[in-house]
Amino acid sequence: MENNVGVLVVQLAVAVVVLAGFWKVFTKAGQPGWACIVPIYNIYVMTQIAGKPAWWIVLFFIPIANLIAAILIFVAIAQKFGKGAGFGVGMALLGFIFIPILGFGDAQYDPNA
Repeated sequence: MENNVGVLVVQLAVAVVVLAGFWKVFTKAGQPGWACIVPIYNIYVMTQIAGKPAWWIVLFFIPIANLIAAILIFVAIAQKFGKGAGFGVGMALLGFIFIPILGFGDAQYDPNA
């Protein structure tokens, strides 16, 4: 029982750090931070940050296409913050590490990138 509580505490701590990182990413991009916690709307805001059309939200409801769309959106977001494609793939696959780095780091959003 004690082991389960410890795992739960670690999972909750990681979730809070990722949420705070997303909040900071949205804020840096000039979007409301609270948007990261609203389902579906957060995908819409990410498409706007990435400079992708809003209809890309539909891709998130199609199996396999959702994985590709997520990687492409995260790569575009990383590029808007001056990071490379590898960082974007890291955001998509290891978001619990890369999203807080982007949110709490010194990277600045450039909508023209």
